[in-house]
Amino acid sequence: MQAAMEITARFCHKEMEEYGACVSSNPSTWQEKCHELKLKVAHCTSSHPVIQKIRTDCAGEFMRFERCLRENQTAAQACSPEVARFAACAETVDISALATEAPQPS
Repeated sequence: MQAAMEITARFCHKEMEEYGACVSSNPSTWQEKCHELKLKVAHCTSSHPVIQKIRTDCAGEFMRFERCLRENQTAAQACSPEVARFAACAETVDISALATEAPQPS
C-alpha cells in the first residue's frame, strides 16, 4: 500500500490534491460532487503497473471498501475495517519485479 501511495503521489499529485480538497469540502455529498475528480485520479493511476497489480490482486477488498463508503457517505470512519483489510492485502502483493518499471512523468 505504501508503494502504491508513493506512486500515486508521485505521478498523480495534482489529481489527488484536487480530489482530497473536494472530499474535505463536501463531507456529506462528496461521493456525488467529487465523482469526476475521482475518475481523474483513477485514470491517472490506472496506467501504472504497481497500482494495476494491487488493484488486481486485492480487487475484492477494494470493492468491499468502496461499497462501504457508498453505504456510509456521512460516516466514512465506519469503513475502517475495510480500509485495514485492503491495506493488509496490498502489503502482501509482490511488486518487486514491477517497481523498476515506473513510467517517468512527462
